[in-house]
Amino acid sequence: MQPELAVSSSTIEKQTGEKPMTALDSIAQVRILTEVLNGWANGIREHEPERVASYFTENALFQGVAPTHSIGRLGVITYYDKQPKGLSPSFRILEHRQLSDSTLISYIDVDFTHPDGVVIPVHLTAVLQYVDGSWLISHYHVSQVE
Repeated sequence: MQPELAVSSSTIEKQTGEKPMTALDSIAQVRILTEVLNGWANGIREHEPERVASYFTENALFQGVAPTHSIGRLGVITYYDKQPKGLSPSFRILEHRQLSDSTLISYIDVDFTHPDGVVIPVHLTAVLQYVDGSWLISHYHVSQVE
């Protein structure tokens, strides 16, 4: 008889009292990310900083292209209020992983097109958390592409 090589999730739950992570398939992860990022992008396009901030957690860590970071929605509102009207982001999700039942991490290319046509390409790392029935951005870090 072969020894058991894997420990089943029911065994883990019996031994530790912890339930194993509920895995989302890749399609579900992309759907969640796309829904949140579309809302974020549409808020920017319509120059509605409060709407943009509504896609972030109350204590989100936010680092845009400005030299300083902020914590919370007020920092997100302040940052996007300073952006030009007509700014239009387009994004491509390059990588994504589920870290826990309620956490996704993603690596995204974003092109911010300014009203004058100048495009600012950035890499974005975003962590989403499932909070009170909604997926929200809890960590947002941009790196400019040179």
